[in-house]
Amino acid sequence: MALGSFTRISHPVRTMIVVLAATLMLASCGKGPGAEHPPEPGDAAVAKVDGRTVWASDVKREAVAQGLIGEGEPLDVSSDLFRRVMDEVVDQKLLASEALKRKLDKDPAAQRRLAAARERILGDMLVESTVSDAVNENAIRGLYQEQLKLAKQSEELKARQIVLASLAEADAVKKLLATGASFEALAMERSTDAATRFNGGDLGYFTTDVMPEAYDANLKVAKAGQIVGPFEVDGGWALVKVEDRRLEQPITLEAARPQIVRFLTYDQVRDLLEKLRARSKIQTLIRPPQDVPGQPKEPANAPPVAPGAAAVPATPPVAGVKPVPATKAPAQPEAKAAKP
Repeated sequence: MALGSFTRISHPVRTMIVVLAATLMLASCGKGPGAEHPPEPGDAAVAKVDGRTVWASDVKREAVAQGLIGEGEPLDVSSDLFRRVMDEVVDQKLLASEALKRKLDKDPAAQRRLAAARERILGDMLVESTVSDAVNENAIRGLYQEQLKLAKQSEELKARQIVLASLAEADAVKKLLATGASFEALAMERSTDAATRFNGGDLGYFTTDVMPEAYDANLKVAKAGQIVGPFEVDGGWALVKVEDRRLEQPITLEAARPQIVRFLTYDQVRDLLEKLRARSKIQTLIRPPQDVPGQPKEPANAPPVAPGAAAVPATPPVAGVKPVPATKAPAQPEAKAAKP
């Protein structure tokens, strides 16, 4: 599985000068033998700049670098986005070509920047190659099955709520419910909770441990079909109808896939860098920074910055930690996303 370029570039209008070294190198390569052959299978020529071809893959690579699409995502050549990025690629080639005419590539500063760009690109390609070989479907499914075995299934419930401003109002609504009034209809008519009111008070599926304390205490042992409350919550008094109880559904492979890929990617990049550092002689010639009172400190376990580091998660995952579904209910019920 190819995980994409680990170089992230901001808007080209602001960064053309910053990345000029890389574009100069690409422009030089474009003049070599065989440059007019499609660089990738099924590639298509989409423009020409002074006789030099711009390929669809060039445009897609630029779109990925800018973060406009993900690696491997399609980019329709007839779309407005493709045409806009293609114009930017053309501008880059024009700038690089003019820089070559002015012999800017001969300048010692340009040579250093070209060398740095070459190292960055080669480092990214090494990381991509390493990750592509290791982060495959078998590895993804294997880690997913491992996490399923370690996962602890909690009981979750599905419920609806009506939130009223006062205890007296809540008691009045409970009496209406006792006479057979529709819980959903009363939620839409009288609930003050804007997040759930217009869908009949639906809270979806959730585990009580992620809800505010009042919900946890009152719903933990409630049975399906039971109306609980009123009990005091933030913003008023709640009546809750429990509709179903079931074992928490495990996260699906497809939902867990992005997190697993990030985990495996981090693992591979970390191992690669550890091996390279272990067999290399690295000398730091600058003094460590002095402690300044009140200045935030970098965590001791922060990963080193190196080629491909942009693709490593900001918070490194730890082996054996169960992936957590993003659909867990947040602390406040009014902000809760319903589980499917």
